[in-house]
Amino acid sequence: MKKIKIFLVAVLFLTLFTGTQSAEAASNVKVHFINVGQGDSILIQTGNENILIDAGGKGKGDEVVAYLKKQKVTTLNAVVSTHPDADHVGGLAYVLNTLKVKAVYAPKVSHTTQAYKDFLSAVKKKGLKIKTAKTGVQISTKAKNTSLKFLAPVKDYAKSDLNNWSAVLLLTHNKKTFLFTGDAEEKSEKDMLAKKLIPSVDVLKVGHHGANTSTSSAFVKKTKPKYAIISVGKNRYGHPTSTVIKRLNSVKAQTYRTDKSGNIIFTSTGTKLTVKTVK
Repeated sequence: MKKIKIFLVAVLFLTLFTGTQSAEAASNVKVHFINVGQGDSILIQTGNENILIDAGGKGKGDEVVAYLKKQKVTTLNAVVSTHPDADHVGGLAYVLNTLKVKAVYAPKVSHTTQAYKDFLSAVKKKGLKIKTAKTGVQISTKAKNTSLKFLAPVKDYAKSDLNNWSAVLLLTHNKKTFLFTGDAEEKSEKDMLAKKLIPSVDVLKVGHHGANTSTSSAFVKKTKPKYAIISVGKNRYGHPTSTVIKRLNSVKAQTYRTDKSGNIIFTSTGTKLTVKTVK
């Protein structure tokens, strides 16, 4: 019975993947790091476009939708599932079932958890195909001086290594840059650094909630973030670790945590960044 279930998930997974893009127009760009507890959810607004990265754990989808509706978001131009872990993908089925979604991106790695199955089913129900998130793929945008480019995954990793499959997205708005890393760990970071894909950035979404297996010294030295955002809630893993906090302090990054600050919202004019927190 278990083999049949795994086979059915694999079939659904393979039928939903393809490889293209999505679009609309802007001046200011807003990036919302939504407080979903121990998980990730990020809203990028480029004028008339809305891009959502992850939606927290199962049961957090309604909170994410409520937050989006507060920002007057009714349509998502793109939804990115960074990887199949439940604290990232868990709320996405609810989001997909509730809002209008034009495109979905995810790395080409499957999982047999209920949260991931629900995500695949919601994509199918919407009549969408999953566009593969990997190095070089872009989410098209009509926003001026703005680009959204996937830097990772650079290659295929072991299926037991889901974090390193994380879709890593670079948002460039004129002179300002944001790097969203999902749960990418040191192996993925090394591969991105080896390919010279990583620039210095203004805002870094710290990998894997501040676990010391991510945000390596080499990665921090290369990105040199002015701001570092840790999306984290009450957890038993010791996230964020003092090791990662020290690494961020070493480059004088101004660090924010969703468990302490609530929702963290950046506004970019392209040359200037402002940040506010809302509990």
